Amino acid sequence: MLALTACGGGGSGAGHRPSAAPGTATAAPARTASPVLTGAAAELQGSWVTTGKGAIVALVVSGGKAGVFATGGTVCSGTADAEDGVRTLRLTCADGSRERTVGRVDSVTAGRLEVTWSGGAGRETYTKAAGGRLPSAPATHTIR
Repeated sequence: MLALTACGGGGSGAGHRPSAAPGTATAAPARTASPVLTGAAAELQGSWVTTGKGAIVALVVSGGKAGVFATGGTVCSGTADAEDGVRTLRLTCADGSRERTVGRVDSVTAGRLEVTWSGGAGRETYTKAAGGRLPSAPATHTIR
């Protein structure tokens, strides 16, 4: 629970003292700029969706962090990075599942992402969810 209190402001009672000289303004806190993402991190950014084996799978990548959410309750989180030019997703799943713990990004375009998972999921093709909406026709799950 959060409780906020305030005092002062506009009162004319005895003991009221303005916090700043009339006509002066206090500066707003400075904002830090968000880092500009480039290369592999920028290409993978966003929400991606696929279907297969009776499940809908969402892969979300943001600022080097990654997460997978699948119908049935699977939730995995971890990182998206690149080593020696190989883009890799490394996740840990809350339920102990190993289907999507290490994934190699085979290809990525503005609207399509192909990942080969070392676990049971195999190769999956994802469609980018533009504007936070699910695509009208999600990519189908392929196993090779």
